[in-house]
Amino acid sequence: MTSRTSRGLPDFPWDSLADHAAKARTHPGGVVDLSIGTPVDPVPELIRHALGTVADQPGYPTTHGTPALREAVVGALARRHGVPGLDPVAVLPTIGSKELVAWLPTLLGLGPGDVVAIPALSYPTYEVGARLAGATVVRLADGEPPPVGTSLVWLNSPSNPTGRVLPEAQLAQAVADARAVGAVVASDECYLALAWTASPVSVLRPSVNGGSLDGVLAVHSLSKSSSLAGYRAGFVTGDPALVASLLEVRKHAGMIVPRPVQAAITAALNDDAHVAEQRERYRARRDVLLPALTAAGFTVDHSEAGLYLWSTRAGEPAWDTVSWLADRGVLAAPGTFYGPTGDRHVRIALTASDAAISTAATRLTS
Repeated sequence: MTSRTSRGLPDFPWDSLADHAAKARTHPGGVVDLSIGTPVDPVPELIRHALGTVADQPGYPTTHGTPALREAVVGALARRHGVPGLDPVAVLPTIGSKELVAWLPTLLGLGPGDVVAIPALSYPTYEVGARLAGATVVRLADGEPPPVGTSLVWLNSPSNPTGRVLPEAQLAQAVADARAVGAVVASDECYLALAWTASPVSVLRPSVNGGSLDGVLAVHSLSKSSSLAGYRAGFVTGDPALVASLLEVRKHAGMIVPRPVQAAITAALNDDAHVAEQRERYRARRDVLLPALTAAGFTVDHSEAGLYLWSTRAGEPAWDTVSWLADRGVLAAPGTFYGPTGDRHVRIALTASDAAISTAATRLTS
């Protein structure tokens, strides 16, 4: 017996990779799994230390997060991404970013009859969140405005899966188009700190939002920039009224970031050095894997930022490429996981150890 909720959801994409994963594992040297963006590098010591500093506190944490955490968010966004003048009250810690993405339509009160607009190629959880709320999903082509009746528009720059960075003017137009139909804008900025050949900007910048945060939310994660995927550490900020509304619902629902994790988030956001070090690790891995893919006959499209190389092998079907890679002990994600127009690409992650990335590059070119 299954619940009505689960019956309305698509199959979990990565389950369909099982056969290819099994084939890749038969390679004499074992599998190099580049299918999921899971950090492999150690959590920085300063964050681990912060986690333990409040381990003896038995009381419930606050849903809103500590004042120190919220101040740290404001400071980090200003230093790292040029976002001025945020109100710490309009900051809300989340249990990673995926849960916020999945539940945002529901938290906003959306349901049947509402429309959620997502990019044509996008993180699968945008669609899942809309389905959980009973809303209708529309996929927007590049630069396409949302239809009348849209209640929520997801933006994602740098993009997962493509690594594409939207120019500032295009991002500003997307915000204006969403506002024109009365939609809330939710900008997934989880890869904002990982720029390679383009400079992404936050939707929180006045040059993008026109000097007003009305109807605008930015979603952030520390999973990639601070290697905190296991901590489930994220936050949302933007329109103070919207954040206040989210806070009220989350208080009722018990959606609270554990107090030790709040301390870890605060430490991570107050330190920029470890973020720069982690970025350079990923840059070095990219510098190894990108030329190997090119030498193997792949074309890498977009991929100006983020943790993935959006790759096609002479335009062949995505699953054929997944199979070709699995024969060489390398596992990648087919582009079809992210939308129908991804059927000729695979997403190849940079989130493996230096040794594993080097092994994958050797297998691609031998």
